[in-house]
Parts: sequence; structure tokens; C-alpha cells
Amino acid sequence: MRINAEQLYRQLSQQLAPIYAISGNEPLLVIEAADLIRQHARQQGFSEYALFTVDQHFRWMDLLNTSNCPSLFGDRKLIDLRIPSGKPGKEGGKAIESFCKSLPQDTVTLITLPKLDKQSQSTQWFKAIENAGAVIPIQTIGHAQLPAWIRQRLGKQQQSADAETLDFIADNVEGNLLAAHQEIQKLALLYPPGQLTFEQVKNAVLNVARYDLFQLAESMTAFDPVRYTRILSGLQGEATAPPLILATLAEQIRQLIALRAGLDRGLPPDQLFKSARIWRSRQNSLLSAAKRIPVVRLQQSLIHAAKIDRINKGVAATNSGTVWDELLQLGLNIALADQPTMRRN
Repeated sequence: MRINAEQLYRQLSQQLAPIYAISGNEPLLVIEAADLIRQHARQQGFSEYALFTVDQHFRWMDLLNTSNCPSLFGDRKLIDLRIPSGKPGKEGGKAIESFCKSLPQDTVTLITLPKLDKQSQSTQWFKAIENAGAVIPIQTIGHAQLPAWIRQRLGKQQQSADAETLDFIADNVEGNLLAAHQEIQKLALLYPPGQLTFEQVKNAVLNVARYDLFQLAESMTAFDPVRYTRILSGLQGEATAPPLILATLAEQIRQLIALRAGLDRGLPPDQLFKSARIWRSRQNSLLSAAKRIPVVRLQQSLIHAAKIDRINKGVAATNSGTVWDELLQLGLNIALADQPTMRRN
């Protein structure tokens, strides 16, 4: 079966499954889900513990031998199997399938994996886990969901904050949930239960945000110039290479041009998504953006991107001061395209 993280506590309270698999790229949420399973297992007498981490030296026979070896003291056993790569390989896949077909008695097995793509989720070993126990996919907390997540976390420590304060916290911890968790815990240590003021939070919360290139492109096509500016500044502070940023933005612009050109020819969106290689998670937002941004503006932006590429290579001069200023103008030209005053072309 497949359950989400919010359903895990209820499922554990009803009955422990013989095997669990947690899959996700949010370390904090993966750790918390795994800790919850381990806690419930200990409470129900699974006191013997065996930890395995799959690397190039790992022997799958050790897992099978451990599962078949009875405890010296008759204790119930928890097997903690960690696969950091998410790919057990051919031998490992067969071992997991065999393991799931004859799960050991008085044993709970916990498997942790990174976020798996569709191909990995279609493998026989993953389906074997899903059929034998419970799979918990951990969803990434996006920028839009972050204030609500923070509100819920504050509520657990009997604290609350208004929308402006929640947005401020979110802006300062975006992309770094482990740091966000620490900052929220810090607020519980510094202030008593109740409503937190903006000044209290501002004085306590550090800027621990971590941004990535895809968040930058996302903010550009979401017509959010403030967030685009903030993320670009963060990437500059982290010394991200401008050519990498440019490559990500240029690819996004090319995808928008392909979508807009295809829509103008009356082609179905699904065909356009496939030909432009657009991820399913980005399809709706990019389709909406392509419909709203003038073609001329997209073409001008692609020409601007080519100019920035020449600047990066030292064969062209910038008129805006630095290459970072050029990247700022490139993104804002798209992010501001949805504003009525900008619709002149």
C-alpha cells in the first residue's frame, strides 16, 4: 500500500506493517518519518536492531542471513536498511524481491531511499515492497506551502504568527527545512507560548535559505519578480557559477517559446510537453506562462541570453554593470511580462 506522511501515525497506531519504505529528498521529513516508525516498533517490543547501509561493499547475503537468524534472546527485530543511491542494482533488486516474498517473523523492516523516478517505482523490487507493506513518499515542501508548514510546526509548540511573519520566516529558510526546523525550535526557547510578533521573529530568525536554479526559473515563470530577485541574490552569495544560472534560464525560455509556437499552431499540449521535455510537475505552470507572455518578449529574452553567454566568455561587454545585473534584467523581463503596464509588444 501507499500512504502519505500525514497518514503514517494513524497507520502505525492501528497495526505495524512488516515492511516500510520511505522515499524522498527532504532529509528532515524522511528522518522524522523513520523516527516515528522506529519509536512505534520499540514500543511494541522490537528491541533488537540491525542497521545496513547499501554501498559498493555491501553484501546482500548479510541482509538475508540476518533476517533468517533468530534472536539469541527471542527479541523482536527491527531491520533498518538504507539505500542512499536509490538503486539496489540487479542483485539487490532480486534480494529485495526474495526478502518480501518470505518476510521474517517478528521483524519490522524499514527501508529509506531518496526520491525515486517513475522508472524506479515501476521496478519489480519496488512493487514487491509496496505489495508487502507500506510505501511513504515524502513530498517536497514548496515555497507556496512553506508558510502553512511553519504555522503547523509553531502550533505544535503552542505558538502562532500572522501571515506577514510566516512569510518572513519562509523567505529566510526556503529550501532548507532542517534549518527551518531549528529556527522554529529556537523560537520556542526564546519566547513563551502565544502569538509571536514580527519584531520577535525578525530578531531571532537567521537567513538560512538555500536556493537552487530550478527555484529561480520557477519564480521567473510564476511572474514573481520579488522572489526572483531574492533567489538570484542568494545564488550570487553562494557563489553559484553564472553560466549554470544562464543555462537553466535559457532552457526555460526555449521551452516557453516552443510551447507558445505550438499553441499558436493549434497543437495539443501533451504533444508539446513531450517534444519540449517538460516535467509533469512543471507542465501546468509553464503552459499558463506561455499563454500569457508575448512571443516577441520571449524572443527578445533569448537574444539577451545569447548576449550574456558572450559576456560570460569575455567576448562581449555588459551595459548593466556586471553579469549578475544582466541575469537580473533577463529574469525580470519575463517575471514582469504579466503586468498590464508591460504589455506593449
